[in-house]
Amino acid sequence: MEEEPSNCLVRQTAELPQTFLAAIPTIVEQAGGAARFAWEEFVYARIRNEATRRAYLFAVRQFLRWCSERRVPLKRIAPAHVGRYLDEVEYAPATKKLHLSAIRHFFDELALRHVVILNPALSVRGERLRVVEGKTPEISIKTARRLLTSIECSHVIGLRDRAVIGIMIYTAARVGAIARLRRGDYYANDEQYCLRMIEKGTQFREIPVRHNLRGFVLDYITAACLEYSEKHTPLFRTTIRKTKTLTQNGMTTRDMARMLKRRLADAGLPSIYSPHSFRVYVATGVMWCWVRCPVRLTVTR
Repeated sequence: MEEEPSNCLVRQTAELPQTFLAAIPTIVEQAGGAARFAWEEFVYARIRNEATRRAYLFAVRQFLRWCSERRVPLKRIAPAHVGRYLDEVEYAPATKKLHLSAIRHFFDELALRHVVILNPALSVRGERLRVVEGKTPEISIKTARRLLTSIECSHVIGLRDRAVIGIMIYTAARVGAIARLRRGDYYANDEQYCLRMIEKGTQFREIPVRHNLRGFVLDYITAACLEYSEKHTPLFRTTIRKTKTLTQNGMTTRDMARMLKRRLADAGLPSIYSPHSFRVYVATGVMWCWVRCPVRLTVTR
């Protein structure tokens, strides 16, 4: 079962090119054809989630580089090496657990292809981690309203950013699902407009669009001249800042996170909030009250 990559691994791997991460390490090349086959199977076949793939590849490459520096061949790696590696790296407990999970997955492939006899990471115990309270800060009703109203909507960039942040507020969708939206994912179902979201694990969700959010999205589509664009093209696209024009490239999750930080700074709000902050607050049920009654609502918590 794939684990959701930690924020630390996402930050470390976001700027690394996929070709670098997927390149076969020297220690694997030296182990023979079966090891190379297992590596390619691990990279391209077993892990379908892109974020998990990047995080796992980074973790495994880190461990293999550690072994190469100590001149330990792939077939001689033992549980002691895995344990010493986890003791030496200065990562948070959650990140160490993800590294161990990645190493276990990789050596499962090696054992399956008879490169190694046993999985050396299987007997290594992971870090004890008990999360009582999440680290993601909640965003309040007042802050969310202030953020939306602070966006300058006289150009397509402001309209795009307002639509993206509006979807975060009104749907509580993951930023990855918003980044994957295509033009055909916003459509009319009878008299109701809907967004078709592809959530984690390729789970499809059809979310009805409230009239406030519908106005945000339609204003952006009209200003961006996307009314008759192909259904498979990205809905939210990157821009050229100097000319304030759209490109044909879709925004990534990192693009949307950076955009949110810029908008928070422009509104004079703290930068501690992230796209996930909207999901945290919606989960409490209070944000839904604001969605239903956005004008006159006073909530005492």
